[in-house]
Amino acid sequence: MARTGRPKAELVLTDEERAALEGWVRRRSTPQAWALRCRIIPACASGASNKGVAAQLGATPHAVGRRPKRFVEHRIA
Repeated sequence: MARTGRPKAELVLTDEERAALEGWVRRRSTPQAWALRCRIIPACASGASNKGVAAQLGATPHAVGRRPKRFVEHRIA
């Protein structure tokens, strides 16, 4: 059976990007909204579904669905 819906953006993290995201998550001064975004990207890069990532991190599927596309477009800016 074919997948329906929009195709996911191909998300592959470099070691430097993964280290930067993990560093922001660990930093105590990082705002929690930013830290959540930094947790979403590696979880999506592992191949998990948006609903699975949302349930794991306590976010909405809509919020999780936006992040990978934006990250692919802008990377770490």
